[in-house]
Amino acid sequence: MDMILRPLIEVVLIALNLYVWAIIISAILSWLVAFNVVNTSNRFVYMVGDFLYRITEPALRPIRRFLPNLGGIDISPILLILLIFLAQRILAQMLYSL
Repeated sequence: MDMILRPLIEVVLIALNLYVWAIIISAILSWLVAFNVVNTSNRFVYMVGDFLYRITEPALRPIRRFLPNLGGIDISPILLILLIFLAQRILAQMLYSL
């Protein structure tokens, strides 16, 4: 059991780390689009933005439902990253206890 569980937890930790980076890049890209630094009429920018939106929005949408309206400030990515860090700590603790 230990031989199967340890690599599985390590893969999940790597996937969570990559997902945190996707959230950060998605937030930065949305700022760049909002301030007209990059334009979504550029095909590459559109494809990257669409990909990031499709992989991050399903996790951000439920969080946004529970957060109060703060005007133009969206803190759901920060909250999601904190939740992922919590999950990573719990998984790391499980990994080292095996």
